[in-house]
Amino acid sequence: MAGHLRTPLLLLAALALTLAVAAGPGASRKTGKSPLVGGLSDADASEEGVQQALNFALSEYNKASNDAYHSRAMRVVRARKQVVAGMNYFLEVEIGRTRCTKSQPNLDSCPFHDQPHLMKKTLCSFQVYTVPWMGKTSLVKSSCQDA
Repeated sequence: MAGHLRTPLLLLAALALTLAVAAGPGASRKTGKSPLVGGLSDADASEEGVQQALNFALSEYNKASNDAYHSRAMRVVRARKQVVAGMNYFLEVEIGRTRCTKSQPNLDSCPFHDQPHLMKKTLCSFQVYTVPWMGKTSLVKSSCQDA
């Protein structure tokens, strides 16, 4: 009978050890809790992966928009990421209409409209899925509303 209990206990001990090692240095210092594997975690808006996901989402937004002007990010309200078979980025972004038409290049330096009748702010939520080693990026979800 004792032999039958030994195997599950060894498996449980191995699982506990694996979780402890995985949560070691990555444990959150603020809460004292370790992040869940596959769970959402906050991301810095300046991270390269977040910036790439943001640029992709805005490019897709502008392609789908019927507006004559390009829009670009005014500020990232919140950025989160999730490790899956690749990476999910969840972005909440305030975007604004620029003075640049869609035929103009170099949107990074394009100023926002300041005339009240042309000014437009939108709050968008984007989910971008990327698999970097396969060169795959897709916009999974996109929803926007006037700010």
